[in-house]
Amino acid sequence: MATGALGNTDGPLRSREKLDLARNNRRALLDRQPNANDLGKRQFSVDGRCGTGFGTVCESSECCSSAGWCGNGYLYCSAPSCQIDYGPACDANVKPSGPDTTNVDRSEVGSLPYGDPIYRCIRNGDIALTYDDGPYDYTEDLLDLFAKYNAKATFFITGRNLGKGAINDETTAWPSLIRRMISDGHQVASHTWSHQRLTRLSKANFWNQMIYNEIAIADVLGYFPTYMRPPYSASNDTTDAWLAELGYHVVYFNLDTEGYLHDSPGLIHTSKDIWDATVEGKSPTTNKWLAIEHDPVYQSVYNLTEYMLQSIASNGFNAVTVGECLDDPKENWYRSVDSPGSGSTSTKTTRTTTQTPTASGSLPASTNGRCGSSHGSQTCINEPLGENCCSRAGWCGSTAAHCQAGCQAEYGTCEGGE
Repeated sequence: MATGALGNTDGPLRSREKLDLARNNRRALLDRQPNANDLGKRQFSVDGRCGTGFGTVCESSECCSSAGWCGNGYLYCSAPSCQIDYGPACDANVKPSGPDTTNVDRSEVGSLPYGDPIYRCIRNGDIALTYDDGPYDYTEDLLDLFAKYNAKATFFITGRNLGKGAINDETTAWPSLIRRMISDGHQVASHTWSHQRLTRLSKANFWNQMIYNEIAIADVLGYFPTYMRPPYSASNDTTDAWLAELGYHVVYFNLDTEGYLHDSPGLIHTSKDIWDATVEGKSPTTNKWLAIEHDPVYQSVYNLTEYMLQSIASNGFNAVTVGECLDDPKENWYRSVDSPGSGSTSTKTTRTTTQTPTASGSLPASTNGRCGSSHGSQTCINEPLGENCCSRAGWCGSTAAHCQAGCQAEYGTCEGGE
C-alpha cells in the first residue's frame, strides 16, 4: 500500500519510529489502571471558585464549570465544558458500567497504520461521510435519511457529552441507536468518552477517555472500535503513540464543509458551496473523499446531508464507511471483549441452531431489555417484535450483533440476525 494514499497533501504518513518507542512503553501504559483524577494535591475551594484560574478543587460531590464555579447541574457538570481536574463529579469523571476492556488483546491486524493520521480514502469513487459527537437528538432522523438513500456512513461516537448521559444507559435512546447503526450497515468508531482535547491530558486522563468509551460501547455491542477520531482534530506524537498502543487507527478527513460554523438556514448554503466546489462535476474514476460532519448540528442533519447524498448519487460516487473506503475488512473494525487476554467476565458462546429454548419458571422474562447471568438471568424468549436473541453484552435484540457471534443461547434463541 502506498502510504501517500492515506497521508495529507503535504506529504506521506509520518514515520512509524514513534510506534517502536511506544511499544517499549506498552507495559507501563497497560499496567496503569483507570483511576480518578489526581485531585488530592490541589487545595479545596473555600469560596466556590475553582479551575485553572483559581487552582482550587470543588468538593467530591461537585463539578467545576467552565467559568470556574463549583456546583451541580448541566451548566456545571456537562462534558466537555466541566473542568475534569477540578470538579470530581464532572460527567467525564464517571466511569460507565460494562465489561472491562483493559486487558483486551491489542494486536495489529490488517495493513492500515496504527497511530498515524489517516486523511483520505484509498478507493476511487468512494466518499466516506462521517459524523462526530453523537448519538444525539437528531441521530435517528439521520439514520432514516441514510436508509432512504441506501447509503452508509461512519459514526464517531462520544460516550458522554452535551449533558446527554452515558451512551449505554438503557433509559435513553442511545443504545438502540448504536445497535441500529450496526444493523443498518454503518460503522461505529470512537470519538472518546467526553470530547476532551487529548493533547492537554495527563496519561491517566487520556486513558480514561479511551477506555471508558470502550467500556460503554462494548456494553451495548459486545465489542468496541479500532477506529477513532481525536476531538478538535487535536493530537501530537505523544497521543498518537498512545493511540497506537491501544490499537487505534487515527482518522481525520480531507473534506470539511464547516457545517458547525453555518448552523442556520441563512448560512448553511456556505457549506453546500464548499461541497459543490469539491465534488460537483468531478469524476469518480479519479477522486475520493473522507468528509466530516456532526450529529448535533441541526442544519447539517436536516439540510446539508440530503444535499450531499443526492450529489454523491448524481455524480456517480458511492457513500461508504471509512473502513470500506480504506479497503479494510469488516472483521478488523472492532475488538471483541472476549478476545485473548480480555479482562471481561462474560462467557463466550458459539452460535447454535439447536431447538429453541422455551420460557419456563426457571428463567425470568426480561423486563428491561437486558438478559443473561449478569442481569438476573433474564431471558429474551418472550420479548416482542422478535427480539429474542441475547447478545454477548446482555441485550435482547434481533440483529446479527445479538443473534450470531457470542449470542447466549441459554437466555434466548440464536437464530436469525442475518
